[in-house]
Amino acid sequence: MTPMRNSGGGARGNRRRRSHSRDLPMSEINVTPFVDVMLVLLVVFMVAAPLLTVGVPVELPETAAESLPMPEEEPLTITIRTDGGLSIQNTEIARDQLIPRLSAIAEERSDRQLFLRADQGISYGQVMQVMGALNAAGFNRIGLVTEDGGPTLGGE
Repeated sequence: MTPMRNSGGGARGNRRRRSHSRDLPMSEINVTPFVDVMLVLLVVFMVAAPLLTVGVPVELPETAAESLPMPEEEPLTITIRTDGGLSIQNTEIARDQLIPRLSAIAEERSDRQLFLRADQGISYGQVMQVMGALNAAGFNRIGLVTEDGGPTLGGE
């Protein structure tokens, strides 16, 4: 009897198929590097987000007043520093430029409300002078920003 030849099967044929499958492009997506990158970005943004809310440093007075509800738009904030300098949001501005700049901002905004932050060392007259300028620029809803936890008139 003559032995039968294996024309394509057997161990030799299987080896060919395996080596042939290595040459084909891999069609599976490896998401592990993607997940790793996304987790690193999440941690970076979680750490960086609180640092972005830093404003102009002022020592606000403490009161027992309750907070105002936040408007839909980002509130416009004017800050009076201890040296009497002014800032709109985080941008320093000269006193003589306050009314023209606020008038231009008032035309672009739908809400005429703003928040006034003043250092507790500033005199009442300086605060009233700035409030008069704000009113002249068309902002008639002014909220005074303070720190929570101050004393009440009842002595508590």
